[in-house]
Amino acid sequence: MIVTVTRSGGFAGLTKHGELDTSDQPDAAKLEDAVRALGAKDLGSGRPQPDRYVYRLVVRDAQDTDATHHTVAEQDVDATTAWLLDRILS
Repeated sequence: MIVTVTRSGGFAGLTKHGELDTSDQPDAAKLEDAVRALGAKDLGSGRPQPDRYVYRLVVRDAQDTDATHHTVAEQDVDATTAWLLDRILS
């Protein structure tokens, strides 16, 4: 699974980008579970707020060109999603 994250917004309006191929990671199952959980979560309004981040995720299988898209506003990020975003953006 390949997960791409683009973080935009914040006080300075900077953009940060990261990509992670979960198949290369020792905790691939945990990462993939966190990604799959995004689809089942009610992450709130998703509406951007001033000076806060917005995360845009694109998820695709390594062999597949079809992608799933998620948009998460900073105020809606839970602990598991925060861990996932941190892993991809660091």
